[in-house]
Amino acid sequence: QVQVVESGGGLVQAGGSLRLSCAASGSIFVMNAAGWYRQAPGKQRELVASITNGGTTTYGDSVKGRFTISRDNAKNTVYLQMNSLKPEDTAVYYCFANVHWGQGTQVTVSS
Repeated sequence: QVQVVESGGGLVQAGGSLRLSCAASGSIFVMNAAGWYRQAPGKQRELVASITNGGTTTYGDSVKGRFTISRDNAKNTVYLQMNSLKPEDTAVYYCFANVHWGQGTQVTVSS
């Protein structure tokens, strides 16, 4: 059984930074595509960023230039560095690894 566990969420002031981590584990698990979605109250879940096992990245328009996704294949871990955070970045951030999802981590940005 594959487990996907996020960490690093929290409360930060506007303009600040946070780094999210997402570790996937399970027997004979090889992480291919991985990334992050987010969902704010009353809104649809939206793509934040994704990364393939070859390192190709994709970003949502609202985070381009502020967020950076990276991965450590040896650790089956993907990271999301979030800089210049805005109140509108407030949401639950969900990590996916292949077709598996984590439980989500709350990010709150105060103005």
